[in-house]
Amino acid sequence: MTLATWNPSRKRECAEGPYQRHRPNAASAAGYPATGQPRGRPWVGQPAATVGRDSGAPGARFMAERQRVRYAPASILPEVGALLKFATLPLARWAPAVLAAFAVLFATACSDSDSEKDPGPEKDTRIGGSMILATTTSTQDSGLLDVLVPAFKEATGVEVKVIAVGTGAALEMAAKGDADAVLTHAPASEKKYVDSGDLVEGKLVMHNDFIIVGPPSDPARIKGLKDLNAAMKAVAGTGPFISRGDDSGTHKKELELWKAAGVDLATVKSREETGQGMGATLNIANERNGYTLTDRATYLSLKKNLNLEILFEGAKPLLNIYHVFLVSPTKHTGVKEPQGRAFVEFMVAARTQELIGAFGKDKFGEPLFVPDAGKSEDQLGQ
Repeated sequence: MTLATWNPSRKRECAEGPYQRHRPNAASAAGYPATGQPRGRPWVGQPAATVGRDSGAPGARFMAERQRVRYAPASILPEVGALLKFATLPLARWAPAVLAAFAVLFATACSDSDSEKDPGPEKDTRIGGSMILATTTSTQDSGLLDVLVPAFKEATGVEVKVIAVGTGAALEMAAKGDADAVLTHAPASEKKYVDSGDLVEGKLVMHNDFIIVGPPSDPARIKGLKDLNAAMKAVAGTGPFISRGDDSGTHKKELELWKAAGVDLATVKSREETGQGMGATLNIANERNGYTLTDRATYLSLKKNLNLEILFEGAKPLLNIYHVFLVSPTKHTGVKEPQGRAFVEFMVAARTQELIGAFGKDKFGEPLFVPDAGKSEDQLGQ
């Protein structure tokens, strides 16, 4: 192995060659810091303006152009301009920073894209849970609850267990705290439970009317009469009359009508009490070829299977008024207050009132109930 011999001419080449420009005095002339910077590396922080085009320093024009191009993007796109500042640094120094910046930008873009595509499931703000509704058979037999209960569940998430009994039994359930809300149609009887504190937050919901139906032959000759008392007296004298006899709102109304007409129950010919709901009582009256008092909604919903006609209607005492109440959660601590109150508010909401007003029109040509939320009882039947 031979050692390379020193060639004196290389000394001059090194002194006057391309590396000459990086001597401290040349660097200073070019506007670079004279000390503290490794050779062969431009000063990144030096403003382009200090590198004159005619400074006379070797490479000054090149570096001025480079500085100008390097700083221009920062005013257009700060992120890209910041990345370009690293372009003059050695690869080992700027590559990790650039990769990290691109990683952040990529992650942000992906995050924004994902959030736009999939905002996530919407929070369910419905109440949920379950409740018991005590109500009269007419709301069930007419089919109204088959429309309203599913609509209530969809709006609130609350499962409703419907106990359809006579109004008297429904009110007794409230008095025992065995229901969370009640929907009944006997204002005089309801007042007793309001006064006792068992029912609170009552609201007028709707009305329809009671009618007297009977066989087409009409042996009592009541069709066409205008006087309700006269019609009741005529029925009492001929019979048969089929009564619910179940302390329901309809039964209570029947007793009121006999009393108002001055008729003793014992004198009503062939009066029979079924102790059942309205649908069953209509069927029995149909079998007996007799008269009965019914709400219009239940009669119309079952009419196709009956040989009974409307023989008397339209008198103001025959109004059938429905209220909804919350069973007092103060007096009965087991009451599900949020669910019960939600049902009360649901029954008088605008959308529910629309459903009530439209119910039966498509099938019978007339609504089975008249929505009354916001009205007073004095306005009904006008």
